Amino acid sequence: MEPGTYYQCQRCANCCRWPGEVPVSDEELQRIADYLEMPLYDFVAKHTDLRLNRTGLTLKEKPNGECEFLDGNECTINPVKPIQCAGFPNEWNFKGWRESCEAIPLPEKPD
Repeated sequence: MEPGTYYQCQRCANCCRWPGEVPVSDEELQRIADYLEMPLYDFVAKHTDLRLNRTGLTLKEKPNGECEFLDGNECTINPVKPIQCAGFPNEWNFKGWRESCEAIPLPEKPD
């Protein structure tokens, strides 16, 4: 990424289609469960898996690798999405992300 450049998300949802783990903290788990009006235990049992490194939980994926909370181009948990999701592509990204991400580069973060 170019130093001093901020990328404004265009909600293309291509990052949500990229297979890989979306680690979730205990606080994020509770926030999502509350948003979905589910008991925490039920949410964890139905919508999470153990991370590959066995250090926590990750959101489940659909068989095609996209996030299970993606519906078309809409995140069904957008108001409470995990920090990993909210930080893409400015806080983190993956190799080749610009080839699929439609975020617009800006000279600085908008207010």
